[in-house]
Amino acid sequence: MTEEIIAGRNAVFEALASRRPVNKIYIKTGTQGGSLERLIAAARDAAVPIEYVQGEKLDKLAAGVRHQGVAALAAPIAFHSLEEVLEQAYAKTGRPFLLLLDELQDPQNVGALIRSADAAGVHGVLLPKRRSCPLNMAVAKVSAGAVNYVPVVQIGNITQTLQALKKQGFWAVGADMDGECQYFEADFDRPVVLVIGAEGKGLGRLVKESCDLLVRIPMQGGVNSLNASAAGAILMYEVVRQRLQGHIK
Repeated sequence: MTEEIIAGRNAVFEALASRRPVNKIYIKTGTQGGSLERLIAAARDAAVPIEYVQGEKLDKLAAGVRHQGVAALAAPIAFHSLEEVLEQAYAKTGRPFLLLLDELQDPQNVGALIRSADAAGVHGVLLPKRRSCPLNMAVAKVSAGAVNYVPVVQIGNITQTLQALKKQGFWAVGADMDGECQYFEADFDRPVVLVIGAEGKGLGRLVKESCDLLVRIPMQGGVNSLNASAAGAILMYEVVRQRLQGHIK
């Protein structure tokens, strides 16, 4: 079975906590700290072997990712089917909430978006198979382990996926600098798929045309845009705000 490297204390701990199969943990000799003791205890509970190694080996394994003296060999992240995600979402709520990333390739943005998605209760993150960042250890590290909790679905054609979701009653909302309305004017209290565009170019033309609504975030400073992860976090929490407000009512 192919193995993947996980680097960083929190990323390794969350892999253990989520019961993702971890085959071995490497710890830098002499490394100490409270969070490390928690990780070692979790590894022992899961019967995962620990090997103490020199820092050079961890540097090589982590390949440039800040490892904090810890890395692990684990099974690859299991992708979910869209049908499975929707079934689980409808079982929890009548208003599924999906996040679709339109060809994002920066692991910092993808990891941060998955972390925000986990916090916001997103039921599934949709990633195109082509021209998207792989779910590598950099993504896992930035996501603070959230990649082990949020179901990720690999999709083919983005516009076809959006059309299929719309036929099932989803409202497709895309983030765009020239959106038709400001994000807080949109109605997110319904089944929604939120679409975030790639760094720099934003949403593709066909993706824009497939959205029911394009929303913008008002900019008050000298910089006229936010990066994908910041914009995505704002929009995801607007969905949370509206749904909580509706629940209170």
